[in-house]
Order: sequence, then C-alpha cells, then structure tokens
Amino acid sequence: MTPEPSTGEGQGELEGEGGVDVDTLPAGSFSEWLGQMQAAIRGEAESDVPCGECTACCTASQFIHIGPDELDAKAHIPAALLFPAPRMPKGHVLMGYDEHGRCPMLIEGRCSIYAHRPRTCRTYDCRVFAAAGLEPDEADKALIAERVRRWRFSHPSPQDEAAHDAVRAVAVELIARPDALPLGIRPDNTTQIAVLAVERTTAVPPPTPPSGQTDPATDR
Repeated sequence: MTPEPSTGEGQGELEGEGGVDVDTLPAGSFSEWLGQMQAAIRGEAESDVPCGECTACCTASQFIHIGPDELDAKAHIPAALLFPAPRMPKGHVLMGYDEHGRCPMLIEGRCSIYAHRPRTCRTYDCRVFAAAGLEPDEADKALIAERVRRWRFSHPSPQDEAAHDAVRAVAVELIARPDALPLGIRPDNTTQIAVLAVERTTAVPPPTPPSGQTDPATDR
C-alpha cells in the first residue's frame, strides 16, 4: 500500500491515433480539484465528479451514512433500508447494500434518488485515491480500483506538482505512522487514508526558482 509516483496528463497504458491516450480519464487540474475536494470534505460544497456511465461506487458493498439533518434523503429512502449507525449519536443511520453489493436505490443502472441522494454520495470522489497514489484494496471495490487507475490529473503549474507531491507525502506518513493519530480518526483502510491525506494537506506555495531565474508560470 505504497503511494505511486505522480503521473501527468495523458500517461496511460493505451495510446490511440495521434498519440492520444484513449484509456485514461482527465481528472482536472490538481490544485483546482484539491481546493474543491477539501471544501466538499468540510461540508461546504458537493464534489463534481465526471462519472459518465460509471456506477462503481454504487456497486462496491458500501454502507452509506446519513446524518440526522438529511431529512430530504431520508424521505426518499424506504425506512426499512435504514438502521442506526453504530457508535454514533441517535439520528445517524446507515443504508446497506443488497446481496450483490449494490446500493438498493440503484435501479436499472441509475440512481433512482439522484436529486435527493445522501451527503455521503454527494461528496464521494474516487479521485482521492489517484491524488494519494493509492488504490482501494478490498476485493469488492475492484471496479473502483479499475476506475482509479484511469484517472490522470493535469499539472499546469509547478504549484500543481508540489500540491500533488504533498498529498502523496501525507499518505506515506499516514501509512508509516497510523498510531500518530487519535483512535477516533485513525485510518484503517485505504479509503480513509486517501481522504485524510487530501484533508490534511495544507496550502502549498510554488517551488522557489533557482537563484537568478524566474518562474515562467508567474513571470507574466
């Protein structure tokens, strides 16, 4: 579970006509994505994931947390599908999955409550794995891992590269020293490590150019 080195845009395994990679997916500018994802983790925004037809996260045997304030989501989910969330205050519930690992609200390959989906779904973004250089290692998340391998962030400035390296460095530290965090937030799987690495990465200044040189990205 060691983070992989960062890869730039268009560095996938398959190459199409004109040298254009046909197997990878553009994940966006890294610094821009990082800011948006951190806002989503803080509850200030929703994630904006170019999912297309992908439903990997909806078919990966995931429990969906729904908070006590999410009245709209609860109103659109049958009560029989919800149960109290362990070790959480009253009002916090979970929605499970069927015998095939699918979300019960996934009907004919589509989310049947998309406009009313829980906050967990609104903020989920599998690009956190690509950002941290990790892949989900659970067997039932193989489709998510496949998607993660296709994401490619772009790095239009040195600050993007520095920010991406910083997220990976935090992930390395979390893996090497998991006991450095309190028990309540100590990660025990790759999903938690990836999210924590993104959440705990602070603003990264652009690298300082060598003496006597200027940064072309800022010198204009």
